[in-house]
Amino acid sequence: MKAKILIAVIFFSGMITAQQTKTDSAKTKNIEEVKLSKKVFVKKSDRFVYDVANSPIAKGTNSFNLLQQTPMLSSTDGKVFKIMGKSSVVFYINGKRTLMDAEAITEMLKNTPSENIQKIEVVTVPGSEFQVEANEGVINIVMKKSKTNGYNGTLKMNNSQSFYNNPSSGIAFNARQDKWSFNSNFNMGSYREREKYTLTNGDSTFRNESVGTMDDPNKNYGGSINIDYEINKKQNLGFSYNVRYNKSFGSVLDMTNFENGQLSNRTINQEDAQTRNHNFNLNYEIKTDTLGSKLSSNVSYLWFNRDKVSLGETFPFVVSEENTYRAFQQAVPQIINNYAANIDYIKKFRNESTFAIGTSYNFTNTDSDTRQNDFIGNSFVINTNLSNHFIYKENIIGAYATYERKFSEKFSGKLGTRFEATISTGDVVGKSDIGFERNYNNLLPYATLNYAVNENNNITYSFSSRVRRPGFGQLNPSRTYFTPSNYIQNNPFMQASKNYNQEINYMYKNAFYANLSFNFAENAYSQLPLQGTETKIQRDENGNPILGSDGQPVKITSKFLRYIRTNYGNNKQLGLTLGMNKSWFGDIWTTNYSANFEYATISGGVTKDPTSQLLPGDTEELQPYVIDIKTLNMFFQANNVIRLSSKKDWYAGINYWMMPSREMEIGKLRTQQSLDLNIKKIMGNFTFLVEVNDILNSNIDDIRTTQANGSYNSVRSFKYGRELNINVTYNFGNQKLKKAREVKSANDAIKSRT
Repeated sequence: MKAKILIAVIFFSGMITAQQTKTDSAKTKNIEEVKLSKKVFVKKSDRFVYDVANSPIAKGTNSFNLLQQTPMLSSTDGKVFKIMGKSSVVFYINGKRTLMDAEAITEMLKNTPSENIQKIEVVTVPGSEFQVEANEGVINIVMKKSKTNGYNGTLKMNNSQSFYNNPSSGIAFNARQDKWSFNSNFNMGSYREREKYTLTNGDSTFRNESVGTMDDPNKNYGGSINIDYEINKKQNLGFSYNVRYNKSFGSVLDMTNFENGQLSNRTINQEDAQTRNHNFNLNYEIKTDTLGSKLSSNVSYLWFNRDKVSLGETFPFVVSEENTYRAFQQAVPQIINNYAANIDYIKKFRNESTFAIGTSYNFTNTDSDTRQNDFIGNSFVINTNLSNHFIYKENIIGAYATYERKFSEKFSGKLGTRFEATISTGDVVGKSDIGFERNYNNLLPYATLNYAVNENNNITYSFSSRVRRPGFGQLNPSRTYFTPSNYIQNNPFMQASKNYNQEINYMYKNAFYANLSFNFAENAYSQLPLQGTETKIQRDENGNPILGSDGQPVKITSKFLRYIRTNYGNNKQLGLTLGMNKSWFGDIWTTNYSANFEYATISGGVTKDPTSQLLPGDTEELQPYVIDIKTLNMFFQANNVIRLSSKKDWYAGINYWMMPSREMEIGKLRTQQSLDLNIKKIMGNFTFLVEVNDILNSNIDDIRTTQANGSYNSVRSFKYGRELNINVTYNFGNQKLKKAREVKSANDAIKSRT
């Protein structure tokens, strides 16, 4: 009986097992029929996210090239990135703003393998927690993470051939062992560039023209060290140090000058300059719960030093009383010390909402002791008017609060505000008439609302307001000369401008997007051309007037063009960006196309130069520069990456951008364009990349302006942009290794103004 029962149990068990197997098999077949689609480019509540790990173009290149392929981003000079419709960008890494200056960021990106990047986030309207100014956008690079112990690194060698040959190399090293993480990099290279200038200005009564070249040799050295220690599972302590050194000795600007079509003189400006930049940052972070809430704090120190000495000489072709040998010596040092600290707290709740609050303090002291000596008689004599020991001090106290809430699967929003109190003083030692003291407060609200209509459609509205402060170098009342009568004049009396930004974004199927924006800048500032006439009394080396045969002081009248940095009025921009990021034919062909249309109205002008310091008896007359612009500006970009082999080891790139003529405050910029080609070969840990940039040699700066009174001005700069680049990259070690934790520096907001 027991045997029969056992047989029956086995029989029914077999039937059940067979039935279950059939059911599981059916389920398996159903699962196999599901096709998962990659979402490479998606829109989150306040940012665009480019998932590099799912992109077919992310293999075997560097981060700079990868960013050039990122939707919403463009670079027209191979050095600086812009977000469509934005003035400039600020870089963050893993949500923490970088400590490096613009040149160092470029070098870092070109020496970071694309395989290290998980995703790139583009924030077109940054929230209150971001330390940005004006109409700046944010690029946040999120690195891949792994807790694997070990090390990895990258060796890079590059050779560029344009007018001159420029080699460079770099090494990056990362290591992780239990609680310790470490990464460092070092880059070095030479970059000698040549520019060809044509400068003209005048009116119906006269014409000045200058033609010539500039040769600027540069030696670049830079590096960083980042150390992170995991005290326990909740606490981390980090230290970072960044250094940047640039040496440019023997730079020469050689210009031949004409007056009314006749050879007048030749000016040669020789310059030696070097820049040193050191940044230190100490960071502490503690996680306060299991939901991701955390408290972080930073203490930072920034030291920036730029030394520049130059000799400017003018050699006349025809010697006359008004056209003789002239020379000047100029020293323009700048030392910046910045001390900063900040505390941030992020609280996360179970209902998927987040509250963040933070405060920061920045103290900056700049010391710029400009000295100018003029050649008078047979020796150089100090020019007390153009010599200025300018000291600028600035205190900024900031605080912010934001609240983000996901109300449903379709609707989410974020509200915030930022308060900034600024106290600043500027003084020229020994000159009581050049100085100021400013105290002002700004309350800067922010809001964004996101509505996911369905899986394929998403709409976002954002609003923010920001302050734009002048760069520290722009406040130093010194001059930068092209010729003795054509120069840039800095202005310590520039004031901060207020900016308001609004944006509506629509995305379809994570591939097609439209971005409508409106930006308003109140009390905007720029660099504007002021033409004028100056009459000066000739003086000897002791400063005494030189008398003529009639017993009266000898006077010389001449024309000048002075580019003065100044507040001019208001700037309004209504922009529309249309774009597409999509792969075709099984990821064989990847496209990134975009078009930007911008209608701008710019109004204002400048009638005086508050920096003028005339000696008794000297006079000058300025022609007002009026801005009344209503213009439609455009920009088009098409990036293509084509996979040439089924092994995914050969790729070709075809990139093109065009910017038709556009009106700006300084004048009309003529049409610019560039066609770039590249081919890439991946061989194990080696990557070989050959690029030819600006094949048509058509990326030329050509700015022209004409005023209603008949005065005109033009600047044409040809930079020999056609360039052949050969890159060799070798990756070694464990490429999945996690980098040291990137942290935010307390003096981040100061970096962009050095």
